This record gives sequence, C-alpha cells and structure tokens, in this order.
Amino acid sequence: MRDANSFDDFYRSTSGRSLRYGRAVAGDAGEAQDLVQEAYARAWRQWGKLAAHPAPEAWLRLVINRLATDRWRRLRGWRLAASRTGPPDDVGPPGEDTVLLVGALRRLPARQRQALALHYLLDLSVEEIAREAGVPAGTVKSWLSRGRARLAELLPGVAAEELEVNDVA
Repeated sequence: MRDANSFDDFYRSTSGRSLRYGRAVAGDAGEAQDLVQEAYARAWRQWGKLAAHPAPEAWLRLVINRLATDRWRRLRGWRLAASRTGPPDDVGPPGEDTVLLVGALRRLPARQRQALALHYLLDLSVEEIAREAGVPAGTVKSWLSRGRARLAELLPGVAAEELEVNDVA
C-alpha cells in the first residue's frame, strides 16, 4: 500500500495530463479545474484502495469523465427548463425594511439568527428546530425570545409599526 507521499508523487506526475484531459472533456478551463480538483479529492479519500489499483490514472480519468457527464446532464436539464419557461423576471431591489431587517439579523448571534430564520421563514416548529440543532426545545425557545428582543432593540421603528398593525387587526 502506498502512503501520502506516493499520493503527492501521483498528483505531481499526473496533474498536468489530467487538467488537459479535463479541458478536452469540459470544453472550459474553469470547469476543467473544478472537475480535476474534485477527482483528485476523491482519489485522496480512497487512496488506500486506489494505490493498489493497476491503473490509478485511468481511474482518475474515468472519474473526471463521469463528473463532466453529470454536470452536462444537470446543465442540460436547467437549459431545457429555462427554454420552456423563458428567462426569469427581473427582480427589483430589496425594500428599505428588508435591508434594515437583514442588517439587524447579521448583528444577532448565529444560533439566534438560525432559529429565527428556521421558525419564521421556513415555518419549522420549535421541536423541529430543536431536533435539527440537537438541543432541547427550551434552548430554541430561549434563542427565539432573545433574538426577537434584540431585533426589537435594533429596529425600534419597525417593531412599533408592526405592533400598531397587529393591534388594529
């Protein structure tokens, strides 16, 4: 079995050829770099088995080819869908409230921000968020409560307007 140094040797001796092959398969230098990088990452993860393979460079070319085929199929599907529906409509710039809210959310700790987004944007329950985060439901409730309180501090005008609207309704 070969060690990490032999992977380094394998990489040094084959990377130029692999990149040229990737360019030929993908037709694009940037795409080729992505394909070859992913192929070498897979080779590294399986180096224990691949080192004993009779033709590791051929295995690498096969992975590059399969990755290129997968990407081509995916792009083809997107192109077909786009041709049926046409290009998407232009989206206008975000409103002032959206800009303020996003800025305030960025100032919250990551866990509070995540909990608020999962609860209010994706409509997940407290229990679902707790399972996903691997914490007790009480912890999620605390994150939501603290996040809402901090948003109210950061957005006093918006919070007051929301309360007025909710009181009327």
